[in-house]
Parts: sequence; C-alpha cells; structure tokens
Amino acid sequence: MNHLRPDRLRLGVNIDHVATIRNARGGLHPDPVRAALMAAEAGADGITAHLREDRRHITDADLDALVGSISLPLNLEMAATDEMLGIALAHRPHAACIVPERRAERTTEGGLDAAGQHNSLAPIVARLRDAGIRVSLFVAPERHQLDAAAKLGAPVVELHTGPYSHAVTDAEVAAELARLRIAAEHGAALGLEIHAGHGLTYDNVAPVAAMPQLAELNIGHFLIGEAVFTGLGPAIARMRAAMDAARA
Repeated sequence: MNHLRPDRLRLGVNIDHVATIRNARGGLHPDPVRAALMAAEAGADGITAHLREDRRHITDADLDALVGSISLPLNLEMAATDEMLGIALAHRPHAACIVPERRAERTTEGGLDAAGQHNSLAPIVARLRDAGIRVSLFVAPERHQLDAAAKLGAPVVELHTGPYSHAVTDAEVAAELARLRIAAEHGAALGLEIHAGHGLTYDNVAPVAAMPQLAELNIGHFLIGEAVFTGLGPAIARMRAAMDAARA
C-alpha cells in the first residue's frame, strides 16, 4: 500500500478522556484499556494516548496496561522532554507523536514549533527512530513547519485541524481547508506521511477525510463525548463510516 495515498484512511481513537472521567472521581472506572479494546472491535485502526507531565488523564499504569493488553498499534503522544523520551524508550509503542505541552492548557492548543526547536528536537527524534518507534510531529499546516519536520527526519506529521474545526463563517472554513490541503500536498511532496487531528466531528470530518494525501485521522474528545449518548462502539462505527464515505 502506498503510504501517501492509502486505500483506507486509518482512524486512531484517542482514549485520554475515558481516563479524564475516571480521574474526576478516582477509582478504576471507566477503564481506558476497556475503551481501547472496544474501539478495536468498532473499527479503529490504532489507539492514541497522551501521557502528560501532570498525568491529568492517562497515567503510567494506564500506559503499562495498554502496552500489555491491546493488539492495535499504540500511538503515544508526548512532550519533548527527557522524562517522556525515557518512558517511550522503555515501553516501545508503535508510534510517538511529539506535541507541545503547557500545564495551564485544557488541551493541546497549537502546533509544535518544529522549525524553532530544531536543536532540541533533533536528538529526541533520532533516539526514537533508532529504537524503531515511528515518530510524528504535531504541527500547524504551514510549509516551513513541514520543511522542518522533514529536515529533522520525522517520517510523519500530524496536521493540527483545530483552527479548521473552530472556524465559524463559510469564508473561515474555506480558508482553513485550503491551508490544510496545501500543507498536505506539500508534505506529501516532501515524502512525509500525513496525518491530521484535533476537534474533528461527524459534521466537519468529511472535507478533511477526502484529502487523498492523508493516511490517518486521530480523534478522541468528540468520540468519547458521543459515547455518553450512543455508546462508544456506535460512535466509532459512525465516524469510521463517515471517513470511508468521504474517501470513496
């Protein structure tokens, strides 16, 4: 399969906010591992989990359990710190997506400055790649960030779709889609595998999923929210169907 124009757009399901609900009260329920297993049954192609510095949702114990329990590829979202590098090297997930992280933010608010942080990112990218972990960088859909990712040797970029997802007017939506489309085309021309994610829903996923350069979408908060009303399996299955229809 050509990794730049895949026949099937992959769906990575982020289970962070199953842990958020659990941690609101403490204890063991709901279990992120159970959510990951249900996601696999519902048509997910991978599981994403973000181990934050403050452990606000996913914990080290969750990561241990996921590595030992799931058969789907695990994508570990991580900050570019020595602590997280050590954890990634110890657990050897299928993939590691390097994201910016600030303690005060509710969720990841912007893309990684791959261009401005080249010197600090280069050794981390190199060590992850040497360990056989697929490295991706979560970046804004900007040419210079994609150029920087390629220069760093990261084989994958995940385009930040937050500005598109939060656009209000038709003109804003069109402008953000154009940014994503141009970035996807440019990244593919550089030989990068292109992923996308942040804020995607049933209502806005189709134009992004239709971009032929994209290999994978990572979606979490919306699916966990929908699961409250429909169940996790049906929520994921509906998103999977929407993606397949858009790609077709």
